[in-house]
Amino acid sequence: MLGSIPPVTRWLLILNVGIFLLGMVGIEPLLINWFALWPLDGPFAPWQLVSYSFLHGSYLHLFFNMFGIYMFGSEIERHIGARRFLEVYFTSVVIAAVAQLIVTSYIFPSPYPTLGASGGLFGVLLAFGLLFPQRRIMLLIPPIPMKAWVFVTLYGLLELGLGFSRAQTGVAHFAHLGGMLGGFLALRNLQRRRF
Repeated sequence: MLGSIPPVTRWLLILNVGIFLLGMVGIEPLLINWFALWPLDGPFAPWQLVSYSFLHGSYLHLFFNMFGIYMFGSEIERHIGARRFLEVYFTSVVIAAVAQLIVTSYIFPSPYPTLGASGGLFGVLLAFGLLFPQRRIMLLIPPIPMKAWVFVTLYGLLELGLGFSRAQTGVAHFAHLGGMLGGFLALRNLQRRRF
């Protein structure tokens, strides 16, 4: 099965699962202290702008992020190629981190670190909606089919509302929105270069 997944998507899945399993052998506190994305007034380090995206807080967190990367990332990587997919993914990860740092350091201060591949996933999701706007996506709950551009737009608006309402604590809604912005900017940059 892994052989049918494009290489970058496959390695993202392997690395994320591998690092999650590594954390289970007792070094999770060390991984979080060094590699999670901490607010600027915390133990922040520049490498955390990327490293946070390889850490996950639970099996479900890991599963949903990896499922999304597999579903949408595979398609995008096949369409634009491995190098360009890497560009979209990691631009999304970094801009998601910057957005989260601005929010957790200045707007809604928080002492807690951010972790997870959601920023990259949301950038990939937005890129999917732009590249394949008419593609039908079937939601899991409730099982409603909708066009990709509608799904991405509604999801972005939901994240914006949840972020400002602060109704769902412990979820990095602004990192998700930053990831979407990163996916948009990276894809537009690639399109200007005529990928």
